[in-house]
Amino acid sequence: MAMVELTLIGVRVELPANQPIVLLKERMGERYLPIWIGAFEATAIAFALQGIETARPMTHDLMKNILDQLGIVMKDVVISDLREGTFYADINLIYEGKPFKIDARPSDAIALAVRTGVSIYSDEHVLNEASVFIQTDEEEEIERFRDFLKDVKPEDFM
Repeated sequence: MAMVELTLIGVRVELPANQPIVLLKERMGERYLPIWIGAFEATAIAFALQGIETARPMTHDLMKNILDQLGIVMKDVVISDLREGTFYADINLIYEGKPFKIDARPSDAIALAVRTGVSIYSDEHVLNEASVFIQTDEEEEIERFRDFLKDVKPEDFM
């Protein structure tokens, strides 16, 4: 199965539905992968992208801390499937030299990937089925996401 590396463009709220969305783009191509996510996960991803540290660890920070303390290395994240409109992801880990994977929601996997700095991939068939081409100027679109991330607050996702 062919894997395609993705770049995380960012998160934002899609109007008029007021639904948070994470936008990924294939690193060596023109396809974008939009995934609608929950408000909590959108906040977690946005905070990590902005480098915001909370007074107490959020859930994804806690998960990263547990992995670090147990000596488990996060290898990468794969958006592995799309079934009946639901995306699936795998978190690939290495523990004591042995690889294993954990099933996860893409939003949780991405929130953890941002915190650990690992690459995000998609299975080719997921991109073939769910990717879109954005007709606007790519730099303009990226700048819009950066502007959004600069001023985002947790209540924006509620």
